[in-house]
Amino acid sequence: MDRFGRRLAGVMLMAALLLPAQPALADSAEVALPTTGGGSAPSVLPRLILPRSAYPTTRDDGLVEQVFGQRVADPFRWLEADPRSDGDVARWIAQQNALSGDYLARLPGRERFASRIRELFDFERYGLPRKAGRSYFYSRNTGLQNQSALWVRKGVGGEQRLLLDPNGWSADGSLALAQWEPSPSGRYLAYAVQEAGSDWRTLRVVEVGTGRVLDERLQWANDTEIAWVGEEGFLYSRFPAPKAGDDPRAPRFNKAVWFHRIGTAQDVDELVHATPDHPEWSHKALVTSDGRWAVVVSEVSTDRRNAVHLIQLEGRPAGQWKVQPLVPEIADHWKLVAGIGDRLWFLTDRSAANYHLVSIDLARPKDGWKIVVPERGNTLEGARMIGDRFLLSYLRDGQTVAVMTDRKGKPGRAITLNGIGTASGFGGRPGDAETFYQFTSFNLPPAIYRMDLHSGAVTPFAVPKMAFDPVDYLVEQREYPSRDGTMVPIYIVRKRALATAGKPVPTLLYGYGGFDIALTPGYSPVRMAWLEAGGAFALANVRGGGELGRGWYEAGRRDKKQNSFDDFIAAGEYLIREGIAAKGGLAVQGASNGGLLVGAVVNQRPDLFAAANPDVGVMDMLRYDRFTSGRFWVDDYGRPDREEDWRTLRSYSPYHNIADGKAYPAILVTTAENDDRVVPAHSFKYVAALQAAQIGERPHLLRVETKAGHGAGKPVEKVIGSGADVLSFLAYWTGLGSETAQR
Repeated sequence: MDRFGRRLAGVMLMAALLLPAQPALADSAEVALPTTGGGSAPSVLPRLILPRSAYPTTRDDGLVEQVFGQRVADPFRWLEADPRSDGDVARWIAQQNALSGDYLARLPGRERFASRIRELFDFERYGLPRKAGRSYFYSRNTGLQNQSALWVRKGVGGEQRLLLDPNGWSADGSLALAQWEPSPSGRYLAYAVQEAGSDWRTLRVVEVGTGRVLDERLQWANDTEIAWVGEEGFLYSRFPAPKAGDDPRAPRFNKAVWFHRIGTAQDVDELVHATPDHPEWSHKALVTSDGRWAVVVSEVSTDRRNAVHLIQLEGRPAGQWKVQPLVPEIADHWKLVAGIGDRLWFLTDRSAANYHLVSIDLARPKDGWKIVVPERGNTLEGARMIGDRFLLSYLRDGQTVAVMTDRKGKPGRAITLNGIGTASGFGGRPGDAETFYQFTSFNLPPAIYRMDLHSGAVTPFAVPKMAFDPVDYLVEQREYPSRDGTMVPIYIVRKRALATAGKPVPTLLYGYGGFDIALTPGYSPVRMAWLEAGGAFALANVRGGGELGRGWYEAGRRDKKQNSFDDFIAAGEYLIREGIAAKGGLAVQGASNGGLLVGAVVNQRPDLFAAANPDVGVMDMLRYDRFTSGRFWVDDYGRPDREEDWRTLRSYSPYHNIADGKAYPAILVTTAENDDRVVPAHSFKYVAALQAAQIGERPHLLRVETKAGHGAGKPVEKVIGSGADVLSFLAYWTGLGSETAQR
């Protein structure tokens, strides 16, 4: 992947040097923009419009296909070609980046946003500690390091020592430390290297005591666990190595579990579990904390359903992996919690939509499953066996509630968390006397706490120093009615003084609404810069997400996907109606599935929004399953090759439903050249269609990040740069001017 990234960067640079000069940006006369929270007088700024003649010329191939009795135009399909091998696509990207770069550089407040985001990033932050033997491992960033480093200390209060520093792996921060896992004794640590934002991983091993990185390099891992089998090696998942001429953007199949023995080359790794009769199945492996069982989980999509197979590790002859089925069919969701001897505990939604905790005695399989903690009204999203008890994590109205029980499920102490926020972590093993957790909110950077499980005492492990006072910001959770009357939760964050004054301000509305994923309160330096500048931020928990349980998810997927869009549109209307968002001052933003959300609602209600930022979005719903990870999404979206699903997808696909003749908001589409999860061709085709349509002279721009991917592993410098570009664009078109900044 590294040489491909370098080749693309070189092609784009050469293309930029060969381009003719771009048409000048058009400045109109001064016009009044909406009143902001900074004062009663409207902001007066030159509006940077873009007539269609300002955009790079995009070839229209005139492609029209007949699908299920309908004519479907796809004139920009040529932009699906890989820019690493197609010069026309590479030149088009370079032209688009030249135009957007020039435009964004001219926006007032861009440098102010960049400077403040940098200041807000500049604080020491830690990841959750993980214990192995007597050692504690955790990530740490001193503030403005492009990548967080991995540190280790002996004992919870011991002196910390730098173990791995990815900032020295590449000059530009494009190599990142992804997941990592220490061996049971802490002698070794296996870790994954991510390059330029790609989902592919290379696995390495470091000897903890000496800091020596071993020679082996395990390639083609993707969405893998690292599961140690004692100290001899670990289980991991990988796809077959691609063959010469393979399209790197093609769907992936035949993901299998392998065993790697420390000190050996990858080509002698042992195949543990594969399903050649079901190449669409993907497998991951976990190992119980006592090392007795390997638990292989098999999935066919992003839907939360899986099969479970077991491998008894104790007494296993070397090189032999006898796999036995526990849950052979992919029908329900099973999540391993713990294993002691022959007893395993799982969370499952079988016969319990909100999940329950069950156990099975493998020595008496005919006794069946036994319910340890029954289903409650709130979703049981996580569980750990720590010490001699379970720590359960429930999701209640989008917030985390933690409860302890004994091993028989008898409720014990509830863990109370002050204020609206998200608690995560609570890791540990049977026999441990402690656990660590993280708490964060919109106005609180993540803080790490240690809990003594015997006394219940909580002590800080790492609490960041903030460049602002959290008390100055009001965090509310409300609900509003959607089109069909369903009440939808929404978080609203703004300066307390602005809320007291009751004046509408430019507002940024964010959403996701897919894949049973819950969006919960969390801190972002970029978002905080928006709030400091006098804007409001709103997070709508629309249907399709996992905030309110399985039913909430089911109500926003496949043929019910329109509910997600209706919920999001209703959120915007509510913010204006309640006097939170200024009329003409509402921006909308979302990433990945949230990018799809933004594209769809802008098509359906272009009048509602002043500006939009669909980021790494799924924009062509008729061909999404033909690329990389797209085939895994069919349970959420539906199958484009099935007529009933196709008609639903056709009805909202952002690329296919741009409303010619309507005035659209200003749109900044953002993606990244190495996004191999949602391929950037989605954004390319969508932008080409926007620029070709008669939808007004507000700008419709594309920003393609180089040496980055879907989001994970992005260097801090790139986060600052992209954050400043996006915020200054949204601020400009919502009227959040530099004069409104209130530190």
